[in-house]
Order: sequence, then C-alpha cells, then structure tokens
Amino acid sequence: MGQPITVVSKPSFRSGVVRYETNRSITGMGHERFRAGDEIPGCTPTDELARRLFARGGISGIHVNSNVVTLELADAGAEDIEDIEDIIAGLYLYWVEGVEIPSDDELTGDAG
Repeated sequence: MGQPITVVSKPSFRSGVVRYETNRSITGMGHERFRAGDEIPGCTPTDELARRLFARGGISGIHVNSNVVTLELADAGAEDIEDIEDIIAGLYLYWVEGVEIPSDDELTGDAG
C-alpha cells in the first residue's frame, strides 16, 4: 500500500555521482544534504530516504532538491547501484512484505 515514486536515472558528468529524477517533489523547494556518518534525527521524507540509502551502504553523500536525488558513491567505480532506484521508489510504500497490517481497532484506537 502507499504510492510508489517513479524514478529515472540521469547521467552525470562527474565520476562517482549518480542522479535520479522522480515524479514528485520530496523536499518541496528546499535543499537537503547528508554525509555518511552524520546523525539523521529528523522524521521528514528526506531524512527517512537518507537513512535508507546510507543503510544500503556504498554512499558517501546525498543531496535532494525537490524531485532530484543526487548521490556521491563511496567508490567512484561502483557499478552495483541498481537497487537504489527501488529504495527511492519505495519511500512512500508501507505495509510491504513482512509488515503486519494493523486491525481497524488499532487504527481507530478502539480498545473495545
């Protein structure tokens, strides 16, 4: 459930930099930057996306501006980047495989 994001990879002229364009804004009109090893305490969609991408590994920096996600890869020659599109596309998906769907009572707070 949720709404998947359409993600298109765009070429970058810089080695070790990968850019993705999405069909929806993730930050509004603002810029968000993250570096590997930094604490990400927030709960915005951009914060969650950064946590998921860093958890994947192999990424040293993330910049998000509206609907463009730019990644600096830890290894400039890395070729294993195909799952990154899936991570971005799944940002707004919930109740995926392995997640238990709450009952109506749990959702409405009825103790019953």
